[in-house]
Amino acid sequence: MNLKDLYIDFFISKGHKQIPSSPVVPENDPSVLFNTAGMQPLIPYLTKEVHPYGTRLCDYQKCIRTNDLEEVGDKTHHTFFEMLGNWSLGDYFKEESIAWSFEFLTTVLHIPVERLGVTIFKGNEDIPFDQVSFDKWRSLGICEKKIVATVEDNFWIASDTGPCGSDTEIFYFRSEDAIPDFFDPEDERWVEIWNNVFMEFYKDKEGKITSLPKKNVDTGMGVERTTAILEGVHDNYLSSLWKDVISLIEEISSLSYEGNEKGMRIIADHIRTAVFIAADPAGIKPSNTDQGYILRRLIRRAIRHARGLGIPVDSDWDLRIANKIIEKYKKYYKELEENEQVVYDVLQNEKIKFNKTLEKGLKEFEKVSIDGDIKGDIAFHLFDTFGFPLELTIELANEKGLNVDTEGFYKKFKEHQEKSRTASSGKFKGGLAGNSEVETKYHTATHLLNAALKKVVSKDVHQKGSNITEERMRFDFSCDHKLTDSEKQQVEEFVNQWIKEDLTVIKQEMNKEDALKSGAECMFIEKYPDVVTVYSIGEVSKELCGGPHVEHTGVLGEFKIVKEEASSAGVRRIKAVLK
Repeated sequence: MNLKDLYIDFFISKGHKQIPSSPVVPENDPSVLFNTAGMQPLIPYLTKEVHPYGTRLCDYQKCIRTNDLEEVGDKTHHTFFEMLGNWSLGDYFKEESIAWSFEFLTTVLHIPVERLGVTIFKGNEDIPFDQVSFDKWRSLGICEKKIVATVEDNFWIASDTGPCGSDTEIFYFRSEDAIPDFFDPEDERWVEIWNNVFMEFYKDKEGKITSLPKKNVDTGMGVERTTAILEGVHDNYLSSLWKDVISLIEEISSLSYEGNEKGMRIIADHIRTAVFIAADPAGIKPSNTDQGYILRRLIRRAIRHARGLGIPVDSDWDLRIANKIIEKYKKYYKELEENEQVVYDVLQNEKIKFNKTLEKGLKEFEKVSIDGDIKGDIAFHLFDTFGFPLELTIELANEKGLNVDTEGFYKKFKEHQEKSRTASSGKFKGGLAGNSEVETKYHTATHLLNAALKKVVSKDVHQKGSNITEERMRFDFSCDHKLTDSEKQQVEEFVNQWIKEDLTVIKQEMNKEDALKSGAECMFIEKYPDVVTVYSIGEVSKELCGGPHVEHTGVLGEFKIVKEEASSAGVRRIKAVLK
């Protein structure tokens, strides 16, 4: 049986309810471009909101992380991955969580106890040593030499302030060497496979830590890493999750995986991630901003490495790989089958555009190579503007008997990485950083904006995404034209009129089918469970949503559209502020 099925069945047997996997593009978390962890879609329920499925939840969640994209190509890194998780929202706590993790690993997955080691919180001036976790692990048969206490590595907080607490991390001895009598978390043969976070405190802006009235448990286990461990392979791409995809790339390229690992791993990983982004209900298309930029970069990087393996890039190699991935995952994620043609169109169109860019890049190379050896900044310009990997520039230079300043290239490349990290730090931060009073106001305002656009532009306008910070809101919506000044003015007038009317925001829980019949709108119907939360703002707006919201619109202030622009094909973007 598949690891995901084993996991879900086990936790259902412990009184948990399975919740749907959320889309990869988050609806209400402005801090990230993609869902980066299993807990991210549950953030509202870890703080204030009551989850309609109750207090014991489990799922498998699609996740995308691109902050270490350049690391993909080794044995373990992936941009897309699946995370198994189980949660207690004010229900059970440390003892039950640890006991069930141990039972699943040793009884269901049959991992020998002697191959397990754990870390726990050592304690500091504010929070004591985690005696409960230590005692529980000892009672389950983990010897004291394989329980290591740390401070920084076993304390979890999403941002500078907010819910926080200790965690316990579970490690597996992934080696054919004799199993040591003690556990050393610095020894790379010990690999973390599960993390149980215990949120029992709150840290305020002054740094004061107090106990939470409702204690939560959040756990996470990576499917890719755990599968590789269970199957005894040290290269994730040799596990059953990847074998057939790698075999297909071998067939397409007429090359063996051995000796071509990096290129094949990148192609397999990037096409898989591109498939999930393109199939997402948010309708992301390749572009030069945000999620669209990531999608474009992944596809183009896969094309570059396909070219490096001698694959004719104009052939249907990418569609064949995408089809294999869709067949593998459609049982669990129905949007892959529903949007199959969308995925193929995205891949094909981007390939056509990139091939044209490559032609321009080749012409540019001919120009810059007239002056002799290729300087580092020129090599980086070819990479950054035309998508030329350094290897391609070196290959072309060698044909002309020229050298490439690789050291200068890497210097420029590192400068570019640092700028990207700085600019994107907020978007890749994730966690519980949001949901402040100001952001709550902006979130409520998105509902009013959506309602106003339906009145002014078309009843067929639908939300395609949102991004909220302390300073402004951004709202993406389906629309086939640039808004006129008159349309923008009317939208503002409607929103401000509803704010002045101080409409009451009403929260209701109801059956999903009844909610839709009542006229409630939602962005991603697939992510919602059978029982949903519906927020109504007077007679103006009714939407399925996880919150957070203000209680009445009069507190929002004055709504002002700052900018309206294109986001992607058929999608417009409004940036607005509340004064």
